[in-house]
Amino acid sequence: METTEVRLTEWTACGGCAAKWGAAPLGDLVRALARGGDPALLVGLAPFDDAAVYRLSDDLAMVSTTDFFPPLVDDPADFGAIAAANACSDVFAMGGRVVMALNVAAFPERLPAAAVAAVLAAAAEVVAEAGGTVAGGHTIRSEEPIFGLAVQGLVHPDRVLTKGGARPGDVLVLSKPIGTGIVLAGGAPDEVGAAIARMRGLNRAASEALVALGGGVHATTDVTGFGLAGHGWEVAERSGVGVVVDTGAVPLYDGALMAAEAGVRTGGDARNRDHLAGRVSSRAPEALDALAYDPQTSGGLLAAVDPAASGDAEAAGFTVVGEVAAGEPRVELV
Repeated sequence: METTEVRLTEWTACGGCAAKWGAAPLGDLVRALARGGDPALLVGLAPFDDAAVYRLSDDLAMVSTTDFFPPLVDDPADFGAIAAANACSDVFAMGGRVVMALNVAAFPERLPAAAVAAVLAAAAEVVAEAGGTVAGGHTIRSEEPIFGLAVQGLVHPDRVLTKGGARPGDVLVLSKPIGTGIVLAGGAPDEVGAAIARMRGLNRAASEALVALGGGVHATTDVTGFGLAGHGWEVAERSGVGVVVDTGAVPLYDGALMAAEAGVRTGGDARNRDHLAGRVSSRAPEALDALAYDPQTSGGLLAAVDPAASGDAEAAGFTVVGEVAAGEPRVELV
């Protein structure tokens, strides 16, 4: 069977980062697992970040992460590429460079072998573009297709980027538009295609641009299933600051605003709102508010940078979307 005859979203109930557990129950599990341990573990579960970081020597540390989900798009090659870009993004969010990845795969036995091959081949191409190599993996049978990767990278132990460290007066910058969940759920075909093309793209150049700014970057994360508001809250909580998002300045995928104004929402919207109740205040228009809660897949990097570095960040393709304020941890959508 040709892969063009396969529509992967017909094989699953939900897909992409919208399929992840809600932040509240996930946080409870992580806190239960977080205990003291190896001093070489620079970043682990207490507090957790986008990836784990383990010191190997005075000038080298390993960055390790894993990410996988059911299909959010129909084409197998698109699915593989987006899953790989999304998994590699965690390494880039920590300021690391990708060196190796392992496939994490679960496919129905009746899924055509050509479709599975297309998923794996596209993922391998994206990992190679990220600077790494797919060196193996594990595949099991599953009634629903699930795919992702465990990715390993390298970083200097003194140059790890984390969610903590944002300072009052910092400028918030974002490297990709927002709205993947809403566009895929309710956008026109050409709008969906444009969003897919950008979701296939890596955050490698954005990460390298932030690393080049050195001490001008104070906090970084990637925007995925908890939405811009949720990942903004993580920066606020870890840093002990307020995060103020100018929703009118946030770059949006074509069709995202129109679909949001028409009432399109995904299941992740309610989960994100439940988790962020009491942590986020909003004066934003309803549609822009919804886009801030929209679960993203293979989203951009969100960084808090010194105002003196914001121009260089913009020159590298970032958009200024807000600022960091003093006070209790919170997110304000304005």
